Amino acid sequence: MEYKKDDYITTDIIDMGNDGEGIGKVGDFTFFIKDAVIGDKVEAKVMKVKKNYAYARLMRLVTPSLKRTMPRCAYHKQCGGCQIQALEYRSQLDFKENKIKNNLIRIGGFSKELIERITEPIVGMENPFNYRNKAQFPIGTDKSGNPIAGFYAGRTHVIVPNTDCALGAAENKEILEIVLNYMKEFKVSAYDEASGRGLLRHVLIRKGFATGELMVCLVINGDKLPKADILAERLAEIDGMTSVCVSINKENTNVIMGTECRTVWGRNAISDVICGISFLISPLSFFQVNPVQTQKLYGIALEYAGLIGTETVWDLYCGIGTISLCMAKRAAKVYGIEVVGQAVEDARENARRNGITNAEFFVGKAEEVLPKLYENDKIRADVVCVDPPRKGCDEACLETIVRMAPERVVYVSCDSATLARDLRYLCGRGYELVRVRGCDMFPQTGHIETVCLLTRIK
Repeated sequence: MEYKKDDYITTDIIDMGNDGEGIGKVGDFTFFIKDAVIGDKVEAKVMKVKKNYAYARLMRLVTPSLKRTMPRCAYHKQCGGCQIQALEYRSQLDFKENKIKNNLIRIGGFSKELIERITEPIVGMENPFNYRNKAQFPIGTDKSGNPIAGFYAGRTHVIVPNTDCALGAAENKEILEIVLNYMKEFKVSAYDEASGRGLLRHVLIRKGFATGELMVCLVINGDKLPKADILAERLAEIDGMTSVCVSINKENTNVIMGTECRTVWGRNAISDVICGISFLISPLSFFQVNPVQTQKLYGIALEYAGLIGTETVWDLYCGIGTISLCMAKRAAKVYGIEVVGQAVEDARENARRNGITNAEFFVGKAEEVLPKLYENDKIRADVVCVDPPRKGCDEACLETIVRMAPERVVYVSCDSATLARDLRYLCGRGYELVRVRGCDMFPQTGHIETVCLLTRIK
């Protein structure tokens, strides 16, 4: 049967896709249905048709799945943030663990028997809500002309008003209400993407979970925020408020933060503690958004590294040195490579503030810096740790790792598809995959972090 836009279908949801969308079949034809979960029987409206599959919109739950739960957030369907909040949490973990396994088998070419044997239980959260230490709220205007803050609807830049995200810190709501009331009182305009006019673009909020310190950064389309001192005084009354600053971004761009930040009140950074190490966090710093799970994730990476104090470790894509400094406490020497210069400065400062003297950091692309250091300086490594962006490792980087021949490679990944591709490369060139474990850094979403251990075949 041929399907076309606006057709209605009824189907059982037998699986879920990478982003948590339900998958159903009618005959041999596959439908991807947002907001449907495994076990549902649904009626859906066809929205877009491809050759062998189609996208459809959930219209009616014919029979709800036993794995379905009542979402905490009333906006979970409109907002692009929580793709699987309607799926009860144990089933979310099962979905994510199966996602890792399936990618390793299908893309990595590993046998199902091996993956089942070496995959360890996924690490979930006791409370899978209010875990984010960072949130970026776009500012806009409603139909009545009032300022609003919230999140973009999925795949759009339409703002869904919501000051109380179920994933964010509890203080976010109070902070946003102070900002919105300030905008009304002093007639501060919200930025409009279409015209490029208006002043306040975004509100960035960061929290140190271990320290309780809060930062508010207001992103503005101009040089100055009017009555900034009054706004700062009001925000300063919130327990834990440590820093109020502005980021200047006058570009017509989807990039949220500008390159210039000015502190209006308090300090220019906050701090947090991971694995006993204190980290400074500025408005532009990369820092894992789930500190509770970060501690567990790094614990797995440290366990897999198997350090006894004599090793030389290379940490590629090291960011502000979080994994590097955790490993430095157990290794003889740690070297980190990161392309973002400011992140490397932060890494060096974090090493200084923690009295860590056996960590050294280099600026540049891992795929360029590592081969040069290997060729020119004859560097060696007992352990290599990689934590690349979603696109995975560059092949030049993987090639150099193979030539360096470390005893162990610890691969931390935010995308199990590119992870599987890179593991296939390494395991075709002298390495063996021996341990795999997922860590749920982003409950209620389709994302999952994975840690793998590879050992060199003797």
